[in-house]
Amino acid sequence: MFTGIIEKTGKVKSLAMKKGNLHLQIEASFAGNLKLNESVSHNGACLSITPLTKTRYEVMAVKETLARTNLKYIHVGDTINLEQSLPANGRIDGHFVQGHVDGTVKCQSVKKLKGSHLFTFICKKGDNKYIVEKGSIAINGVSLTIANTTSTTFSVAIIPYTFEHTNFKSIKAGEEVNVEYDILGKYMIKYLETVKK
Repeated sequence: MFTGIIEKTGKVKSLAMKKGNLHLQIEASFAGNLKLNESVSHNGACLSITPLTKTRYEVMAVKETLARTNLKYIHVGDTINLEQSLPANGRIDGHFVQGHVDGTVKCQSVKKLKGSHLFTFICKKGDNKYIVEKGSIAINGVSLTIANTTSTTFSVAIIPYTFEHTNFKSIKAGEEVNVEYDILGKYMIKYLETVKK
């Protein structure tokens, strides 16, 4: 379980496909503190760690993860958002983020405002039922509040700190990002669909 408050960013140092799985080596300042099989959110996708050095570790993304996330588009040198899992006695500064990415959405536009940036994303067909104005959403693992919605899009406002300390500063129109819809909303919709039957 995560909160969507990004702790650090890391750099992708190497990529290798082995038996259909993508192995990524990540350089991160907290790599030396990680333990074998510890869960860390990578652009919102929960992956298990294999420590390598004090500054580098390896993770593996299986076929299912690659199908649902933007990790399939990652390149050596790319910046990736990182968050360690939430301790049982920790504070939830964002919202409940499982690290189970629902899929990707495409960035439609980035608008620079006075003191913030407004990012607009295109919803996939049928997914707008998970999106409510002022509700929670995780984009590349970042816990965000939905600023506004249409039948086909939603927008989020990114404050300067988040813009500078995550990979939001490199997201451009046309790029795909990982999205995880609010788990509480998904359970509610599932319940209501079941009751209707």
